[in-house]
Amino acid sequence: MPTPQPAAPGRILGIGGIFFQSASPEALRSWYSAHLGFGAGEAVTFPWRTADSSAAEHCTVWSVFPEKSPYFGSSPAPFMINYIVDDLDALLARLASENVSIDPKREDHEYGRFAWITDPDGNRIELWQPPQPGSSTHTSGSDR
Repeated sequence: MPTPQPAAPGRILGIGGIFFQSASPEALRSWYSAHLGFGAGEAVTFPWRTADSSAAEHCTVWSVFPEKSPYFGSSPAPFMINYIVDDLDALLARLASENVSIDPKREDHEYGRFAWITDPDGNRIELWQPPQPGSSTHTSGSDR
């Protein structure tokens, strides 16, 4: 049986976050807390591990932003999905070669590197490369 080839860098590994805009962020957070048991803080994290690498720790962040938050750019959607990527530079290079709309803004934090793209419907998508395993930084969430 042939040995499977490793996937090329620049892959999506999972969902790193789901962010909503709301005219009443505090009330919406309270509703999710009261009815679905979400924590009462601004961001809630859901830790998980992958089947192919159970040692790798990941998390998905859920957070509500104010309705007019500039964090969502000019997206018409009141939500934004954050995807975890294995190699942000490789993915952005491939997307640029495919003429995908890429925001020139980049952010580097102790909890990872971020970039943004826009899909054909104008929805903003956040790309997140967590710190590499063994680094002194953590991957447990976002304070943005």
